Amino acid sequence: MKVEQEIPIFFSSDDNYVPYLTVAIQSLKEHSSAEHTYRIIILTSSMNEKNKKELKTLETKNIKIDFEDVSKSLAKIDKELTLRLRDYYSTAIFYRLFIPNLFPYYEKAIYLDADMVILDDVAKLFEMEMENNMLIATTDMVVNESESFREYSKVALGLEPEKYINSGMLVMNLREMRKEKIEQKFIYLLLKYNMEVIAPDQDYLNLLCKDRIKYIGENWDKMPDFGQDYEEKDLHIIHYNMMRKPWHYKEVPYSNVFWKYAEKTNYYDSLKYELNNYSQEQVRADMQGVENLTKLSDKIIRNDLQLIDVVHETKAITENSDFNAFEVLNIEGLLI
Repeated sequence: MKVEQEIPIFFSSDDNYVPYLTVAIQSLKEHSSAEHTYRIIILTSSMNEKNKKELKTLETKNIKIDFEDVSKSLAKIDKELTLRLRDYYSTAIFYRLFIPNLFPYYEKAIYLDADMVILDDVAKLFEMEMENNMLIATTDMVVNESESFREYSKVALGLEPEKYINSGMLVMNLREMRKEKIEQKFIYLLLKYNMEVIAPDQDYLNLLCKDRIKYIGENWDKMPDFGQDYEEKDLHIIHYNMMRKPWHYKEVPYSNVFWKYAEKTNYYDSLKYELNNYSQEQVRADMQGVENLTKLSDKIIRNDLQLIDVVHETKAITENSDFNAFEVLNIEGLLI
């Protein structure tokens, strides 16, 4: 049987997220095909050997799991990234932006968030024709069903909400992203301006890849509480994003799908324990988190300077063929 080219699939994770990542990979494995070779690459800066060993047990003849410690590669700007984080985020949310340059031997790759269940062969994603686009993704239905976030998309990013993508599932044209220096532009904008944004990685991807995104159906990145209702048989990927985690709340739509795959992992009991012991204090913190995000959105909309403004303002610099973010930042005295 002919084995086709290797399909690279990236996840970002630390030790805390390993149980959920394990469920995602278990579901991916069950929908893989013997006709393809899959290479799962887990981007991390702090994962212990015990967890790595546990994840490696999910390997099969045609599914390999590797770990990429990005701490050395990103050491130059790790402190800068950390200083620009807020709330519950870790620097791991930025890792997807560095994939093109960290893996120059790949021309195309898939990126998936760890809080997903995969219900179809991801080879179908990889085989989609990208044309000249930098990304294949789905419209973010959380943004589209919130008046505050819709306005944020228009004002802060200059994007119609229907064009604002969720970055949890991406098919990435790495060759084109390298050519367009997406990483360099991101570093420069983040470090020079440190703009207030709702989704630190996602907003930049939306703006920097604007007009070069291919949109596919939301059933490839289905958010349980938002958008169209689907039967399980019509879903490709379920994304338990925001606060709606089936390991925290029993009433999350499609939670039965998550538990179907969780039951096949060694984390089933601990995940059930987490569900049954999620406290009212934690529930209140989740509700407060959503409220804070909405307040932040409303606050940003009222700002005089928006992210789209600084993108336009720096276009002459960032579009230069010789543009190097670190050189410019050093000249401007903006590196610590």
